[in-house]
Amino acid sequence: MARSKDLDLIEVSPNAKPPVCKIGDFGKYNYEKQKKEKEQKKSKTSTQLKEIRFHPNTDTHDMDFKCRHLVEFLVQGHKVKATIIFIGRMMVHQDIGRKLMDEILERLTVVGKIEQPPKMEGRYLTVMLIPDKKKIEDYKKNQEKGKQADNPVETKAQPKAETEAPADK
Repeated sequence: MARSKDLDLIEVSPNAKPPVCKIGDFGKYNYEKQKKEKEQKKSKTSTQLKEIRFHPNTDTHDMDFKCRHLVEFLVQGHKVKATIIFIGRMMVHQDIGRKLMDEILERLTVVGKIEQPPKMEGRYLTVMLIPDKKKIEDYKKNQEKGKQADNPVETKAQPKAETEAPADK
């Protein structure tokens, strides 16, 4: 039948009893099969481990900036590792690093949950967080509400009142 139609006999599942075959263009079948496999690879989400390092004397602006990046990574679905590095005599003042870690965790638990609690590994204080889908959805809703409040739809620019020009001395 396949030869009479100038098509190929394609074996779909050789292990079935009896084996399943169909008549069609083998090139087209192969193309469709590759296309499905490629689509399946796309749909698989691969999580990466993202790490950001802090020092016990990290300034507030730097901490804000780094925590913002960590939140973005969690929202994207990546695992996050926050590390505080103690250099030299800072090992004596681990309490400062612990306070910093508490602040970091306070900011990150908005979109994630702790996978591995903070622990000391040599000169490093590390914590692992994973994304929490429900918290991320709430976070995104709050972000949208905040944007809408900041940008009212219909605001008319009011002309500035003209001020008197300063008198020349």
